[in-house]
Amino acid sequence: MSEATATNVDVLFKPYPFGKVTLPNRIAMAPMTRTKCPGNVPNDEVVAYYRRRAEGGVGLIITEGTPPNFKGAHGYPDVPSFYGDDALAGWKKVVDAVHEAGGYIIPQIWHVGSIRQPGVGPNPDEPSMGPSAVVHPSLAKKEDAQAPVAMTKEDIAACVAAYGQSAKDAYEIGFDGLEIHGAHSYLIDQFFWEVTNQRDDEYGGDLAARTKFAVEIVEAMRANVPDDFPIVFRFSQWKQGDYNHKMAKTPEELEKFLMPLSNAGVDIFHCSTRRFNDPEFEGSNLNLAGWTKKITGKPSMTVGSVGLDSDFLKSYAGKEAHTTDISALIDRMEADEFELVAVGRALLSDPAWANKVKEGREEEIVEFALEHMTVLT
Repeated sequence: MSEATATNVDVLFKPYPFGKVTLPNRIAMAPMTRTKCPGNVPNDEVVAYYRRRAEGGVGLIITEGTPPNFKGAHGYPDVPSFYGDDALAGWKKVVDAVHEAGGYIIPQIWHVGSIRQPGVGPNPDEPSMGPSAVVHPSLAKKEDAQAPVAMTKEDIAACVAAYGQSAKDAYEIGFDGLEIHGAHSYLIDQFFWEVTNQRDDEYGGDLAARTKFAVEIVEAMRANVPDDFPIVFRFSQWKQGDYNHKMAKTPEELEKFLMPLSNAGVDIFHCSTRRFNDPEFEGSNLNLAGWTKKITGKPSMTVGSVGLDSDFLKSYAGKEAHTTDISALIDRMEADEFELVAVGRALLSDPAWANKVKEGREEEIVEFALEHMTVLT
């Protein structure tokens, strides 16, 4: 990082009000699936993993995705549940450890929908669920891919209630807010996507109509927590199965998508992109988080390859990513484009990334390596 940039990182370390608490800085830990919870219960290794990020200066930790108590929610092995006495007790240990280290933390509630194939999760005989009985595009080339069960209105009501219960549990456990995973073509995003949502009832139709399921989830969660308990909503334009997809091709379409969610009670929008520095629409340098803030008037969070020179897709393909400066991020933050920034892989490799950036010790940042994606450093 250049000396000139280093003198300007103060914008990253301004306190930020977040519900009842004040975050010490604008850096969030992005939610990242780790599959390190045998029995779907956060264990002592996971507790220590999150604590290290709080000790390392992260302002807000967003946990890995954690499924609510509705059938077919788990899509991967050893993912921590957000229901059941043992799992909730494990999460309570995580919360207490993060708070003891001076940090703040929210869970990301996550149902995978039709990406799951039958046989996965704590209840392997459960069917996979989706808005329509359509094989998920990311599975289309698999010979044994199965279409999900199309959710009935009774299923939708039960799923909404499960999300509502997750909000209640998050509050009672002592989390500082919550995040809804509405991105990356998992269940909620499958309702947004016309490819996976081919319903002809009130949960289908145009983009605004396809937000109804998510709106009901936000409303159910909002009703179960105090007004000062922040609800963060993560969404993305890109989808698994179509990484170049644009759900909203214009700012006007983005407004039709965002406003029902904003009006339902979302406090902060977490705008998932592969590269935070990419402009979202032609004719403007604003990224997705910048446009979201401009349209809704709500705070936004950016994410995507912060501190690294290549995006996550290249990491999944086996390509190394190297540490790079954050001058472009600083420029956008100084322009007040968004309030918060989520950091992913850079925090997998170095729990103290935030403190090192703050203290001008960039040369000490641990270089990201592919093995960091498979271990809890």
